Amino acid sequence: MFDLSLEMLRVVEEAAVASARTMGMGDHHGSDHAAVESMRRNLDTVAIDGTIVIGEGERDQAPMLYIGEKVGSPNRDKPMSVDIAVDPLEGTNLCATGAGGAITVLAASEQGGLLHAPDCYMEKIVVGPAAKGAVDLEAPVKQNLKAIARRLQRGVDDLVIVVLDRERHTKLIADIREAGARIRLIADGDLSAGIAAAVAGTGVHAVMGSGGAPEGVLTAAALRCLNGEILGRLVVKNDQQRERMQAMGIRDVNRVYSTADLAPGRHLVFAACGVTDGNLLRGVRFTGDGAHTQSIVMNSSPARVRFIDTTHLENKPDVKVRFR
Repeated sequence: MFDLSLEMLRVVEEAAVASARTMGMGDHHGSDHAAVESMRRNLDTVAIDGTIVIGEGERDQAPMLYIGEKVGSPNRDKPMSVDIAVDPLEGTNLCATGAGGAITVLAASEQGGLLHAPDCYMEKIVVGPAAKGAVDLEAPVKQNLKAIARRLQRGVDDLVIVVLDRERHTKLIADIREAGARIRLIADGDLSAGIAAAVAGTGVHAVMGSGGAPEGVLTAAALRCLNGEILGRLVVKNDQQRERMQAMGIRDVNRVYSTADLAPGRHLVFAACGVTDGNLLRGVRFTGDGAHTQSIVMNSSPARVRFIDTTHLENKPDVKVRFR
């Protein structure tokens, strides 16, 4: 599998710039549409035979980037077959209101390298490399926090745990507070929080609670590159959802998935670009000379993580490139 990282970087950068133009306008549908349209258009310029395995939903619900859609421009004799997972704009409400933490996201692998996760909730715990192997989704919250603190050689009261601010997390939040850890409640964006938990210096030590299963797969792809860990278990709401999971090949709905279960690919590429300022990435800046983006792009093999600042120059004769 040849290195797709710079091509995937370009796709998420363009989507970030497109959605950032809608920032603060209060139209989350418009923000998402701008990102989807840009990502779909740019994916068709990449020389791959690509299939969307995690996207905007079923074909009748999503006109673009739907599950099973073919993307890419296979202009070679034997184009590379690639599975692609996308979240064109994680944090649509964040972008629409101008809040921090919105990003554009894409992961790619060889065929079969990303779990075809159903569109449901997933119970998750995410930690960085130091706490890898120390946590257990079945264990009490207090026990997991002590294990994380021990690995990080600090007290539980030094930990910062990110939790989505949802009513379903009332007990989880109470348990974390009782254990003595600090909590950062977020409105959206548990994917970007999960990546931050695996990057030293972000001030995030773990992510706990339930969020989207597709976002769990994308997080796993990133953590395969960062040597972090995610444990996840699908949350089944009703019999109809259970039947759909079985139709997708999921036999044991109580299974606890590891990082490698969610993203088993040998050659993974993950790319994300900031739309609004967050813990991990700065948002898009517009100046008279162009748009400035900050992204992270990663490979699992060879293991490589790059933070990239890009200036997308305006097509004008007096444009200046500035050293930052």
